[in-house]
Amino acid sequence: MKKYEFYIVDVFAEKKYAGNQLAVFLNVSGLTVKEMQKIAREMHFSETTFVLSRRPRAGGYDVRIFTPEEEMPFAGHPTLGTAYVIQQAIVRAAVPRIRLNLKVGSIPVDFSYRKRKPGILWMEQVPPTFGRSFDPSSIAGALGIDRADIDDRFPVEEVSTGVPFVIAPLRKLKAVKMIETDRGLFLKALKGAQARCILVFCPQTYSARNDLNVRMFAPLYGIPEDPATGSANGCLAAYLVKHRYFNKPKIDIRVEQGYEINRPSLLYLKAYKTAERIHIHVGGKVVMVGRGIFV
Repeated sequence: MKKYEFYIVDVFAEKKYAGNQLAVFLNVSGLTVKEMQKIAREMHFSETTFVLSRRPRAGGYDVRIFTPEEEMPFAGHPTLGTAYVIQQAIVRAAVPRIRLNLKVGSIPVDFSYRKRKPGILWMEQVPPTFGRSFDPSSIAGALGIDRADIDDRFPVEEVSTGVPFVIAPLRKLKAVKMIETDRGLFLKALKGAQARCILVFCPQTYSARNDLNVRMFAPLYGIPEDPATGSANGCLAAYLVKHRYFNKPKIDIRVEQGYEINRPSLLYLKAYKTAERIHIHVGGKVVMVGRGIFV
């Protein structure tokens, strides 16, 4: 029976056992999609990734991303975490960039280093698309908060950079803390939408160093709440720039997530608008947790 090498990393983490955990399997070209899905279900992280070969193809490494329920075309923390493992376990050199060939397309991940150890990793996401707006009352009901908790200066809107999310602006941290999702109301609120997840944010934070507090809920994916979500925060970055949330057409901010579930995470968002599109970069640190062999 063939054995497969895998690594566990914490992504968007300033230290071990913070952030969002990820399992990365290497050199798995012999596995079928069904087998990869089964392994992802057994690992039971929000996502598990599979690097098909140690050899790059077309300038990048072929990578598949799976939740316990299904394959994903793109996800943020798996992209950064997988690039980190490739740099540490395959390339083993201080390269400035590693490119991942995902189902959504080719995604570059740029590395910064401190004493030859990776610091903040940055991924450039595909151009955002904006979908429909939602009735704030239905979204508030799905989240178990009051309609008045939603900041009606800005819309509740669907945004995608490969995976769609509903972005909901809240007024205060108190409302963010109170959220309790109802799967039935969640399904009803998102009926007819491409998105199956809701990201909420507010300008009040636990740490004065940070600019926004964020929570992301995905009960329809079997993930009640994610501690750190790069794809959703990329959508948030596009939303903030489009609606000039900070009264300017660009952002360079720090976002905290996961505090309410004791997995404090830190994400860095940079975005700006040109005549052609909104450009989005999501950054964070990755910490190695362990290595294993899957039989």
